[in-house]
Amino acid sequence: MGDVYQSGNFKRIEMMNLKDIQPEGWAPALGYANGILAKDGTLHIGGQIGWNENKEFIAKDFIGQMEQTLCNIVAIVNAAGGDVTDIARLTWYVKDKSEYLAKQKEVGQVYRKVFGRHFPAMAMLVINDLIEDEALIEIEATAHISK
Repeated sequence: MGDVYQSGNFKRIEMMNLKDIQPEGWAPALGYANGILAKDGTLHIGGQIGWNENKEFIAKDFIGQMEQTLCNIVAIVNAAGGDVTDIARLTWYVKDKSEYLAKQKEVGQVYRKVFGRHFPAMAMLVINDLIEDEALIEIEATAHISK
């Protein structure tokens, strides 16, 4: 089956073919994993939102939360032993299409600040709401970490 190990106050199971990825110093993920690394190097990154490693929303605006969300994704990829160029797919969920469209210049600037000129496959969905009330954006990602 797998090994059980302690992460914060919660026991996590590490399956033979799957490894839970949790960046060092982050508050524990409760009832989900931030990242799951498969034996073949595929890294599945759960939906990330614009809070910091302590689950605090410092930024209240779309651009600030977008930057934090992208940084969270990079932190998970780094914790798995990869880098931004290993990211193959991003799926964006945004609550306000008009704000996203009105801030295209800032979106591009912040994206390049975090991801450089790396452009993986992407999709964007406009949704009514997110589970965390303060969240304005959520992004899922897939990466391939070659060792």
